Amino acid sequence: MNCILIDDEATARLIITQLCSSVVNLNVLEEFPNAMQAIKYLNQNEVDLIFLDIHMPDFTGFDFIETLKNPPKIILTTSDPNFAIQAFEYNCIVDYLVKPITQERFDKAIQKAEAKQSNSVVKESSAEKVETTSGNDLYVNIDRRLIKIDISSIYLVEAKGDYIQVKTEDKNYTVHSTLKKIEDKLPDNLFLKVHRSYIINIKKIIDIEDNSVLIKKDVIPVSRSNRPGVNETLKFALNHSSTVNSILSQ
Repeated sequence: MNCILIDDEATARLIITQLCSSVVNLNVLEEFPNAMQAIKYLNQNEVDLIFLDIHMPDFTGFDFIETLKNPPKIILTTSDPNFAIQAFEYNCIVDYLVKPITQERFDKAIQKAEAKQSNSVVKESSAEKVETTSGNDLYVNIDRRLIKIDISSIYLVEAKGDYIQVKTEDKNYTVHSTLKKIEDKLPDNLFLKVHRSYIINIKKIIDIEDNSVLIKKDVIPVSRSNRPGVNETLKFALNHSSTVNSILSQ
């Protein structure tokens, strides 16, 4: 994919360029310190992807998008997590990266862009769509509204047929989607899939039995095939908990 970078900070452009260099099929054509220069370039050139900052002098990232008749795929790169809901009103925006950006998170954004480019992802209705993460929040689309969920408050995600239920400390959310799509949005160091129908927040574990874990009042089964991997992950993640270690060693 051919891409350009638009960011008024030279350091930010350098970081994005370095992240891009680790992706084999990603080619950075140009970088621009403001939107106006980028518009002039796009009037004569085509690109597959734009990395776009939101806050820039005189011309914001959203102002820039509004000038494009047929915008390519856009990944927003910003220090401000407060515009995620507004961002996903634009079909051209495939992801929303909050600085500082890790290579792992960057790679996931590229995968989304590649999937959209190859049309390998079946388009979903707005009622079914699971949105992306922004900072410490997960955005899901319920009844055509983007709902923000604090990731740290999620203790259990359960698959129920064509729906998933996201359980938090305060409220439960039912989303028309798949467990896999939610799993891809949650941080690996905090969430663990223990069964084909369940993902748990390992920090919310109360007790561990041979074939199950207790989360709140929910007893969650652990698949036999998942058991060895679950034990190793929990031992690593919870190595400061003597109670958990003693249970796992039984």
